[in-house]
Amino acid sequence: MSSSDIFIGETIGTAVLILLGGGVCAAVTLKRSKAQNAGWLAITFGWGFAVLTGAYLAGGVSGAHLNPAVTIGLAIEGGTKWSDVPLYLGSQLLGAMIGAVLVWLTYYGQFRAHLTDPEILGAQSGEEGMVDKATAPKAGPVLGIFSTGPEIRHAVQNLVTEIIATVVLVLAILTQGLNNEGNGLGTLGALVTALVVVGIGLSLGGPTGYAINPVRDLGPRIVHALLPLPNKGGSDWGYAWVPVVGPLVGGAIAGGLYNVAFA
Repeated sequence: MSSSDIFIGETIGTAVLILLGGGVCAAVTLKRSKAQNAGWLAITFGWGFAVLTGAYLAGGVSGAHLNPAVTIGLAIEGGTKWSDVPLYLGSQLLGAMIGAVLVWLTYYGQFRAHLTDPEILGAQSGEEGMVDKATAPKAGPVLGIFSTGPEIRHAVQNLVTEIIATVVLVLAILTQGLNNEGNGLGTLGALVTALVVVGIGLSLGGPTGYAINPVRDLGPRIVHALLPLPNKGGSDWGYAWVPVVGPLVGGAIAGGLYNVAFA
């Protein structure tokens, strides 16, 4: 697999992943969207289909990691060369940022309608006035479209939640094909992974919004900070380390568990 294959596959695959995943969050959140208030089921299945589409697109080119936690897990397991890891991670971050920009372009009118709506702005002001300024999350009204955030802000619990959820994801990926004489599942593996992501969202996504992918959170959060969105509020950089560190630790643990228990 060449460097250009890795760059092209991971950039395009991750961009599509974030476009469709962030897109369902925008569809459910924004005013003047036909899917507004469609709920958590729509979000979890939307992200599952996003993973499925991105993985199918990139699978034959780069192996469709689309996630630094997966790349780290595969490197520890031995399926990916450590020398390729920086290229995978950089391509994934670039793709995630491109995908977030595409979400903004797709929902441009809805973003403007939402962020200039007096009801939304009034609700945001009211919420800020009801919480302790020392502990108030510095997040804007559309940050949840771009990145994750906890329902209960407790760094240790939030970190542990992300680690556990990511271990499930990466271990499920690493063990694909063990009952098929080690030959993997081919294109069926993308479907299995997508269903695992749906399951994680339904079962483990409640506390933090299940980033389970560092660039899924970091790339769009950077874009949120840079985009000219009116009244967008803060990007909550105080929390941003959790959905980066947690999945990376989870991916490393999954790689180690695989070598101990399954290799």
